[in-house]
Amino acid sequence: MQVSTKSLSAAQILICGAAIVTLSMGIRHGFGLWLQPITQAQDWSRETYSLAIAIQNISWGFFGIFAGMVADRFGAFRVIMSGAVLYGLGLWGMATADTPFLFALSAGILIGAAQAGTTYAVIYGVIGRNIAADKRSWAMGVAAAAGSFGQFLMVPVEGQLIYHFGWQNALVILSVAVLLIVPLAYGLRESSFANGQAPVREQTILQALREAARYPSFQWLMAGYFVCGFQVVFIGVHMPSYLRDNDFPPHVASYALALIGLFNVAGTYAAGVLGQRLAKRKILAAIYLSRAVVITVFLAAPLTPTSVYIFSAVMGVLWLSTVPPTNAIVAGIFGVQHLSMLGGFVFFSHQVGSFLGVWLGGVLYDATGNYDVVWGIAIALGIAAALLNLPINESSINRAPKRVPSPQLS
Repeated sequence: MQVSTKSLSAAQILICGAAIVTLSMGIRHGFGLWLQPITQAQDWSRETYSLAIAIQNISWGFFGIFAGMVADRFGAFRVIMSGAVLYGLGLWGMATADTPFLFALSAGILIGAAQAGTTYAVIYGVIGRNIAADKRSWAMGVAAAAGSFGQFLMVPVEGQLIYHFGWQNALVILSVAVLLIVPLAYGLRESSFANGQAPVREQTILQALREAARYPSFQWLMAGYFVCGFQVVFIGVHMPSYLRDNDFPPHVASYALALIGLFNVAGTYAAGVLGQRLAKRKILAAIYLSRAVVITVFLAAPLTPTSVYIFSAVMGVLWLSTVPPTNAIVAGIFGVQHLSMLGGFVFFSHQVGSFLGVWLGGVLYDATGNYDVVWGIAIALGIAAALLNLPINESSINRAPKRVPSPQLS
């Protein structure tokens, strides 16, 4: 029997959680705009910048596991507060770093750890604990849509900041703006975690981990999410440079990334709503297969501003729409007691894919002078992910009932 921990209203959770994700994900989605200004100013290769962002993604995934553990044990409030401070420090470090090592430390490790504490896994833990199962997928869709709106809102703002103030001052401005997450975190304080006391749990952390690691559907879900990370981070970071290489002005890239964010507001919300009605594994399979088709058509068609905007809009619908059904499957199978931690493990797989997507983009570009090979890998992986998600069993796991010791006769 699970102990209820509900203490926050759905409106409060969604308003504060959505605003936090909007800031955190919105800033993060614009990092591709800094690739050329920073590498040109510092005389670094694209691989140097790509490696730092790759480290950011793997750091985000790695620290996300522990952020989830802490959030499940002590509540999300402290984790979000810490993440906001790290985010500000990381952005300031990006602006002042003058060596590849310092840049990787700030843009990579610090911001990666910050994102672990201010994005989906932690926010979804609050949603899972406080919103009923029949509305959970919808609520996760709302939170994911907020991250997409953040991309639509923040990427053009970041482009304008770079244009008017220069890339260094733009990062300093953002390092202050991200601290707005601190007051928003107060809206996600759960009374059930007061004084550091967590609700009674059926399983320990190790028991929950062993159970999930041995469950085939959890493994399929992680494998599919790996592909999601590879595709979206490669496109998000390298598409601005891909377009500049093809002689498009900078504003085309800014508008393209903004369109991805705008249309993903609808895509993630729709995925959350459909997750209440349809098999979530089929939704995921359809998303991954559709991505492969959309990328193929984009590469085959003549490259014009119109084709870029159409690709961005359609890809936007599919961008983060994997997030609500993936996390809802985890909650549906294993329950919500360790949702942030288990969601963190699934997301770590996503971030391993992100690391490879952004890093290989830089390595193969430097080796071949184009992105053709990485585009091809993204297509093949999309087809593979569609097949991997189909055998997932979404039903709640059957746990053996605990034995109650029989009374001993004196």
